[in-house]
Amino acid sequence: MLLPSCLLALTFASIQVYAQLSLPSPPWLPANASAGAVATTGSNTSVPNEQWSTLLGDLLYFYEAQRSGKLPSNNRVSWRNDSATSDGSDVGLDLTGGYYDAGDYIKVSFPLSFTLNSICWGGIDFGMGYDLSNQTSYLDSMLRWGLDWLIKMHANTSTLYVEVADTGIDNAYWGGDQNIPGPRPSFQINDTSPGTDAAAGVSAAFASCSYLYYGGTLSPTTIGKSSVNSTAPASLKNTTYADTLLIHAVELYELAVNASGGMTLYQNSVPEVQDSYASSGYGDELVMAGLWLSLAVNAPQQYYYLAESYYSQFDLAGQNSVFNWDDKTAGTYILFAQMSFLGFEGAGNFSQWQTEAERYLDVVVNPSSSKGDASLTKGGLLYYSGDSNDASLNPALNAAMLLTRYAASGLCSSNDKKATYLSFAQSQLDYTLGNNPMFVPYIVGLHPNSPINPHSAMSSGGDDIGQIDTSPPLSQGNTYVLYGAVVGGPDRFDRFFDIRSDWVENEVALDYNAPMLTLTAMHIVTDGIDPYFTQVTVGANEKVKPKGQPCDDAIQDGCSGHRLSEGGEIALGVVLGVVGLVVVGLLAVWLWKLRSTGSFGGKA
Repeated sequence: MLLPSCLLALTFASIQVYAQLSLPSPPWLPANASAGAVATTGSNTSVPNEQWSTLLGDLLYFYEAQRSGKLPSNNRVSWRNDSATSDGSDVGLDLTGGYYDAGDYIKVSFPLSFTLNSICWGGIDFGMGYDLSNQTSYLDSMLRWGLDWLIKMHANTSTLYVEVADTGIDNAYWGGDQNIPGPRPSFQINDTSPGTDAAAGVSAAFASCSYLYYGGTLSPTTIGKSSVNSTAPASLKNTTYADTLLIHAVELYELAVNASGGMTLYQNSVPEVQDSYASSGYGDELVMAGLWLSLAVNAPQQYYYLAESYYSQFDLAGQNSVFNWDDKTAGTYILFAQMSFLGFEGAGNFSQWQTEAERYLDVVVNPSSSKGDASLTKGGLLYYSGDSNDASLNPALNAAMLLTRYAASGLCSSNDKKATYLSFAQSQLDYTLGNNPMFVPYIVGLHPNSPINPHSAMSSGGDDIGQIDTSPPLSQGNTYVLYGAVVGGPDRFDRFFDIRSDWVENEVALDYNAPMLTLTAMHIVTDGIDPYFTQVTVGANEKVKPKGQPCDDAIQDGCSGHRLSEGGEIALGVVLGVVGLVVVGLLAVWLWKLRSTGSFGGKA
């Protein structure tokens, strides 16, 4: 596979990147949580709505709090410090920067690539929301902090570093960002020890963000109240930076497809990622990267045909899997449909992709048709057995994002279907923003009822892993407010305990915020009405807060009594099934003996 002719003149040595957009002075800062309980709409229903704009700013601010490396002079998070400033020294490289992936201090390329891909896709579809809320420069800053680190991680054409830090060492530490323990080893994939999924995933991130910085578009429709095109890309066009990203995208796709070591999961080459972000397959990444490359290069057909070929080879049609950092299949349905609808060169038949996309989305809005894979909690949250167990909000928000993107792009086969998709997506968004049995907006610092104990070592203020829930006390909350962080979410009974050590319900992560950014950007353009959290009564959460302890992978103290964990219920079902078979067998033997001795009381 060759570099497109438009890029042949560029090399690693000659790349010069134009500076990012200037940040506001004074800087934008999050409002106190009390402001989230104040309605701003009144008689004014114009866009942008102040509360939607605040939410977008908070969500971006979270990423700034997750930064690693030497922080810039315009850093807005006063309690953060320079950290992990020798990352990469073990391999003679500068791998500083990037983002800590969740509530700890590891840095991993694979889930970050999904996060950046998702946010850039949202910028292409609903980028005007960033412009209207004056957050485009912060979007630019957020993207570059991640993309520039991935450029460092792509050390040469055939090498990609996939993780920095040892998961075991990291999990044993609870404390601030100035005493992060070492060593922090660097792990790579390369031509002879490949990782098809990781290489293709990072390629997709580079290609999609390149398309955003080129000023590309996917959806020309105008929706909602805005007089501007709601789906115009954010105004951060920079062709030099786009060229840089595209070079890395092309070279990593080459590594994914043609590595001499063949195609394989990246944990086969780097076993250390098995306990953090192991992958379940790579066909979806190959398709996703191929599609984005076909959009970003001037000679798209070769990549589009590869995407179609891998789509068939890996049997991606007909799946109902969750859209997340590990499985991008559902996203390929939507992207195929967007491209074919707009007639991009090489794109296939629109009706084919419309049918496949709507097959998937119809199951999302009617989870009872998923044959047990998904259901709605009593409170109305879309819940996927297995995938939702360790972070219930993320699968639902990603589904809402895909529904919104598809409907807003004018792809629906009927107006009724469009209304259904948008209504269901809104229900999942509203649930996250406080329309739930706990009366909790699940975003830190947004509202007085928001979680106050996110599972975040750096924001907790504690330094004893044995005292996570007592130092500081849970009633006091974390020492520092991690504004804009979307937490894991409630259990399948809609219960939320707000316990710091419960990483299932309370951990934060880079990918948790991504769909909320896209959904919020869309609402800034289309919705003049306040988001749901302004309606939530302050203190209502305290009246319904569950007693006792949760029952999940982090805390099992609540698993006794009338509620078993899902694993416990499955185990109980297996036991009861086996016992039932034994009883039936014994009964059959007894009846046979009765019949053989004529003891039924009938005619002799």
